[in-house]
Amino acid sequence: MPATELTPPEAARWAARAGLVLPAERHAAVAAVADHIHGVVSLLRELDFADVTPAAAYRAADHRSTDHRTTEEQHDATV
Repeated sequence: MPATELTPPEAARWAARAGLVLPAERHAAVAAVADHIHGVVSLLRELDFADVTPAAAYRAADHRSTDHRTTEEQHDATV
């Protein structure tokens, strides 16, 4: 969890800053959800992705099956 939790008044201030109308009865709920999201993101930031290839480098064609027979040939081989 974050070192300092988002307070309902701060949630209202951030919503207003983003141009969102946030009714007073929603301030506490929005603050709680924002704190939860912040906690999850904090955990994800701790993960080590040094050995993970970026998605932009992924090529689906490189990972296809090497079975290039036609559907009919595959069917005949199965039967």
